[in-house]
Amino acid sequence: MKITCISDTHGRHSELTLPTADVLVHAGDFTEAGTKKETLDFLDWFSRQEHEHKVLIAGNHDFFLEKNQKQLDFLPANIHYLNDSGTKIGKYNFWGSPVTPGNSNWAFERARGKSIRKHWEKIPENTNVLITHTPPYKIMDILDNGTAIGCEELQRYVDTIEPQLHIFGHIHNSYGSVRTKKTLFINSSCLDGRYRNINAPITYSVEDS
Repeated sequence: MKITCISDTHGRHSELTLPTADVLVHAGDFTEAGTKKETLDFLDWFSRQEHEHKVLIAGNHDFFLEKNQKQLDFLPANIHYLNDSGTKIGKYNFWGSPVTPGNSNWAFERARGKSIRKHWEKIPENTNVLITHTPPYKIMDILDNGTAIGCEELQRYVDTIEPQLHIFGHIHNSYGSVRTKKTLFINSSCLDGRYRNINAPITYSVEDS
């Protein structure tokens, strides 16, 4: 099964050239200002992509989804929208969460420590593909000034669960992938640190055996 990973498109999704794959994953920040208009435009585009399965989480820019978490009738039926929830595609268990560590006024933010840990505690141990907006701590989470701002609590749970694939975005500067013994980590931010749309979608094949 092929999975194409994108994130942090910030309203520029129509500029993308997407590879053919079975699953298309967007790891959040599909809007810039988080408006209803931006959200509906993106959802229309996302739902029309030819990938058989489309999986979506929100990010810290996606205010309209945060404000309407209890009434999601505007979501197209062919999109798997994950908010501390999961779905099974083939034999693979996907789990997604939009939360990021922080104490400002961005969408889906939670304070570091106990507050954000409550979200990671919900991740099932049998998760094969984990999708979060935030990176785990010190894995593709480095700002231009060298500061690592990923989530420490998330990293502890990833170390325990050891998903086959962990997809995220949020930190535009750290686009790419890195593998540990058990997990492939993909920062799929499409825009770079200067908001240029220059990072190509990343496609990964999970084994069907």
